[in-house]
Amino acid sequence: MSRTEAPPLPEPLRVPVADSHTHLDMQDGTVEEGLARAAAVNVTTVVQVGCDVKGSHWAAETAAAHPSVHASVALHPNEAPHIVHGDPEGTARQGAREPGGKAALDEALAEIDALAALGHVRAVGETGLDFFRTGPEGVAAQEESFRAHIEIAKRHGKALVIHDREAHADVLRVLADAGAPERTVFHCYSGDAEMARICAAAGYFMSFAGNVTFKNAQPLRDALAVAPTELVLVETDAPFLTPAPYRGRPNAPYLIPVTLRAMAEVRNTDEDTLAAAVYDNTARAFDF
Repeated sequence: MSRTEAPPLPEPLRVPVADSHTHLDMQDGTVEEGLARAAAVNVTTVVQVGCDVKGSHWAAETAAAHPSVHASVALHPNEAPHIVHGDPEGTARQGAREPGGKAALDEALAEIDALAALGHVRAVGETGLDFFRTGPEGVAAQEESFRAHIEIAKRHGKALVIHDREAHADVLRVLADAGAPERTVFHCYSGDAEMARICAAAGYFMSFAGNVTFKNAQPLRDALAVAPTELVLVETDAPFLTPAPYRGRPNAPYLIPVTLRAMAEVRNTDEDTLAAAVYDNTARAFDF
């Protein structure tokens, strides 16, 4: 089986569900094709997430054009250091960049702020901290950007979508210190059961992706088992994190049923009950 070949359509869910985090702009085919495939398996709503200024504009435009798409806008945690310190290697999609300093970061954040004011933009994110790809020199820019996004979300009454990679304690510290928005979502939740209890106590939503199906992901399944039903979401993070047995192949919103069924098994509940709860939670989290 080719690693580039799209997995087959799973059996449709009986109850509609929402993909709380996807990147349609990074997937093969048109937006219309992607949404049609998702709808065919009863994934009726998606949250399209921007990771930079250009992608956030695209997310807002796509949400304006498609009633089943809601937008989230932000500078990804890895984008902030690239703006401030430059990206001579061109590791991001924009290619090689010169350092822009704090002024360039402020300018980019002002664009995110303007987009966040739009009605069809439901959230600010993905923002947060990522200590996996960014070295110590980029941490200050990440945290400054993260705090700015928290303020933007609160000012516009939007949800905050968190990207937290190898930075659990620091993400929780900044949220507590700055004051988290009323609706905060940990996208691609990556903590353990203990952190799930901390998130639950704070009322943070936890969104689980295809990696919850991976063999080595027992801590994630333990977290999912203790997370309160009313705070659980499901996502693809497509085209990344394709659930087993299709790991390594391209992900898309139509594969949500594979992850949701695995989640239902972990939580010892039936898929219809979980799908209904997850849809309601996503609508509450993103206010649609």
